[in-house]
Amino acid sequence: MTKKRSSQSSNPSSSGEIPVVGMREPCPCGSGRRYKACHGKETNRVEDRVKRPFADLVDECDWVAMREIVPAATSPLSLQMPSDRRVFVTTVLPMAWPALVRDNGDVFIALQVTTGSGDPSRDTAVALQSALAAEPGTPIPPSGLPGPGPRLQDLIAAQPLEITVHDSFDYWMTEEAPASGEVRESLERANARVMPTTRLTSVAAAYWVEMGDKKFLRWVLPHDEEPLLDALARLKAAGDINLPGFDNRFVGSFRADGLLVPVWELGTQTTADQCEDAAVQFGEALSVALADTSDLTSTQRGARSGLQTRQITLR
Repeated sequence: MTKKRSSQSSNPSSSGEIPVVGMREPCPCGSGRRYKACHGKETNRVEDRVKRPFADLVDECDWVAMREIVPAATSPLSLQMPSDRRVFVTTVLPMAWPALVRDNGDVFIALQVTTGSGDPSRDTAVALQSALAAEPGTPIPPSGLPGPGPRLQDLIAAQPLEITVHDSFDYWMTEEAPASGEVRESLERANARVMPTTRLTSVAAAYWVEMGDKKFLRWVLPHDEEPLLDALARLKAAGDINLPGFDNRFVGSFRADGLLVPVWELGTQTTADQCEDAAVQFGEALSVALADTSDLTSTQRGARSGLQTRQITLR
């Protein structure tokens, strides 16, 4: 890929000392933590956040998954305005670029970035507009907080995501324009840490992932938090919180962009295919529990309290 701006390959953080790297990469300060949990925090201090930034987008849950839990994935997008440009959303780009214009004019916009206004939809829209206005071969570097303006919901067509999960980040570059220098180093670091991930096909926004010697199912659910917690509490109290049919255990949930993401630790030999029928069955049981609007029993209230103590919030 041709670099049009030499300064874009190494953008300092607000400290002026620690270079920007991918959110999941080790922080260059040497702390041993991911950049996201270390110096990346310094560029993302906005407190006024949109609770559900991807609401009203088709496949909101998969947008959240690509931003928060999926290592490497892409999906084509269509613009609302007439255009012959090909546009793709991806999880992350080299050097934590918010966007990249390939030499052939294809536009890639990233969801896992180091800075934010508190509205990821607005931030991504800014990156998209900048990329559409840039020349081929141009990376779009992190920038300051954007002012008011359009969000993704205003720029892209209402259509389902067609997600491809990748086993490496080699899709960042092409054979005609291979990575070099710091971009190549960023690619190699990312590839060394990519986690094998599979998106289930039987339900929406559920992802099997292998993390070291453990395997998990992480499922982004679309329901409002309070009724969803009630439903999960009913299932837990009844002994039905685990996925049916094989060895696994519910380990908790976390909040991400306004949605809850339940997590199950799977048996070490459990494949993604084995999760398909179990996810369907659990989804059916969850639907029944969601439809029950009666007051929780004391046992169910205790189960709900336990679920809440095992929650964390991302960002």
